[in-house]
Amino acid sequence: MPSGIVIIDKPQGWTSMDVCAKLRGILREKRVGHGGTLDPMATGVLPVFVGSATKAVAFAEQSDKEYLAGLRLGVVTNTQDSTGQVLEERPVTVDRAALEAVLPRFTGPIAQIPPMYSAIKVRGKKLYELARRGQEVERKPRSVTIHALEVTEQTGEAEYQLRVRCSKGTYVRTLCHDIGQALGCGGCMSSLRRTMAAGFPIGDAVTIEAVQEQGEALLMPVDCFFADCPVLLLTSPRMERLVRCGSPLPAPELGPGQYRVYGQEKEFLCLSRWEDGQLRSIKNFFGG
Repeated sequence: MPSGIVIIDKPQGWTSMDVCAKLRGILREKRVGHGGTLDPMATGVLPVFVGSATKAVAFAEQSDKEYLAGLRLGVVTNTQDSTGQVLEERPVTVDRAALEAVLPRFTGPIAQIPPMYSAIKVRGKKLYELARRGQEVERKPRSVTIHALEVTEQTGEAEYQLRVRCSKGTYVRTLCHDIGQALGCGGCMSSLRRTMAAGFPIGDAVTIEAVQEQGEALLMPVDCFFADCPVLLLTSPRMERLVRCGSPLPAPELGPGQYRVYGQEKEFLCLSRWEDGQLRSIKNFFGG
């Protein structure tokens, strides 16, 4: 059965689940999941996990991400992006220098109020479902971290491109909206391209058409996702047996951290954490 990771350059107009559904058909594998939702208007890096590699999805969802975002000043919409209904249009008197001067206020740990057009649930209802009925409810601020934020270019009289590197859960359209509010003219996100997710850059991404042509050949082994973790190769049947049975592995010679553990035949078995002289499995990847 096919198993591994493929980095898709998501096309505009597709949902992340649309991509997964398409790959299920192409690869003939039901177990397909993605490592971080992209809105339909967004393009770029969408890590897709296939087969037994879907066990790593939860790790990918926690990772930092990087985007190139279009910021349109002077326009406020109900969705905080250019696909929504325009609520206000204001004159723009600020320049690039004024925009750059305000960005430090949005760098580091910040609080965001999730937009009404989002999938967050309040009292069992998704916010976007309430928004479509014309309802607005109170949302609690969420803490996120903006690791890097800069203007990369001015693309129009009141249009700019921002590079944003941020933590999980960041709404880039809310960031654009809030920057516009801080400048006094309002703003919305006009485009979004994810250039990095789960440690995979845009250069690793392939098109859906490429997967249609090449199929399983484009799948990368799941252990490449944990490439930053040191390797531990088991050297005896007893050690491998302990790992496969889920028992702690005595390893007094190792130090704190996470390790990629491989069997005697160099099969990737699990991701483990060292604690108190022992390796304990975090997630097993053997057994299909």
